[in-house]
Amino acid sequence: MRDNEQERELMAGATAPVVIVGAGHSGVAVAAGLRTRGWEGGILLLEAEKGTPYERPPLSKELLKPGADDESAVLRKEKFYQDRRIDRAAGLAVESIDRQGRTVLLADGSRHAYHRLVIATGSRARPLTVPGAGLSGVQALRTKDDALELKRHLAAGTRVAIIGAGYIGLEVAAAAAARGCEVTVLEFQDRVMSRVTSAPVSRHFEQLHERHGVRFVFGAAVTGIEGTQRAERVVTADGAAFHADVVLAGIGVIPNQELAAEAGIECRDGILVDADGLTSDATIYATGDATRFTSPIDGASQRLECIQNAQAQADRVAAHITGQQAAVPEIPWFWTVQHGVRLQTAGVRHPDDEVIVRGDPASGSFAVVYLRDGRLAAVDTVAGLTDFRPARKLIAQGARMDPTLAADPGIHLSEAVLSGVEHSSPAPTHAELAAARI
Repeated sequence: MRDNEQERELMAGATAPVVIVGAGHSGVAVAAGLRTRGWEGGILLLEAEKGTPYERPPLSKELLKPGADDESAVLRKEKFYQDRRIDRAAGLAVESIDRQGRTVLLADGSRHAYHRLVIATGSRARPLTVPGAGLSGVQALRTKDDALELKRHLAAGTRVAIIGAGYIGLEVAAAAAARGCEVTVLEFQDRVMSRVTSAPVSRHFEQLHERHGVRFVFGAAVTGIEGTQRAERVVTADGAAFHADVVLAGIGVIPNQELAAEAGIECRDGILVDADGLTSDATIYATGDATRFTSPIDGASQRLECIQNAQAQADRVAAHITGQQAAVPEIPWFWTVQHGVRLQTAGVRHPDDEVIVRGDPASGSFAVVYLRDGRLAAVDTVAGLTDFRPARKLIAQGARMDPTLAADPGIHLSEAVLSGVEHSSPAPTHAELAAARI
């Protein structure tokens, strides 16, 4: 904790503002958090996209549904920024950072000084690089404009090919099927969502999609897109061709780290930050999808692409700038909704975790718990949240579980904790996190 004199100086904000590059969930949360924590200096929020900052999850969910309004939900109304004296500049990308002069250069040639800089640039869709990827009708889904362009083509009878069976690909598949499209999902792995969940959950959602008319092709290595003016076919390595009027590439994301890297800030598949969000420059923070950090739970180096992490990191950055204590980090959690069925996950699953199914997947509602070295590491809940909250607490405690009891859905998860066995250390304190540097 800083001394009172230093804290007063920081709270006054010096003469230059805190400049935040990126107005997604994390960037806006940093700005809001600074004001909540009493920051009295200037705040400048910079965003390359035009308009009011908006929520991203609805782009592949609600916005694509039949009859949905074209306007995605804004993160905060304009009055929020005005009332809290948060200055915004939208539609101008930040070209570079001058670390020595503590300024940022915008695309219009203007230069803005910063007292502290926060990089919240998020991530972008990984581009499809096969021949024909530049044809009209081939696109990704990351921005509101992407979503509106995709929605415009999702009419009944449209042939939609989706490359990649992750969250985005499957959410779009559900929306397209609901609109009467003919949907084919091409996935290189042997099951859906293989990076984020286990086989029982994958098979459940695969069958759910198939009941709604979605076709899956597994082991599909896409080698090209064919067509004249627009995409007409997707070709795979085995010579198969799949007719398509629309092709969506849902093959992951890339952190937007270039601005930081070009300024000499340390990056490694993400901007490296410590537990307070500080980069290798003591005046520059980074937060959200663009960052890589050490997990306080298991010590793994990771990037987390979820709103919960974006907001938690934002809180820690705002706390550190104002010399205050941040909340103890929550266990990360994620969610997706497909054909009206919600999958909610807490913790980060590893491929070699022990998989224990609680309940019968055929019933439509079940959970899967993941044990690592006998301790609860993650949980998936499908169409029900009974196990979600207790699992989050037990994951934070590093609770050792009895596998047999954990497999019985009639037993509360807390009753499956092995008695007489100490849990691992509780969630780390702020001081412990501050000491954990990348």
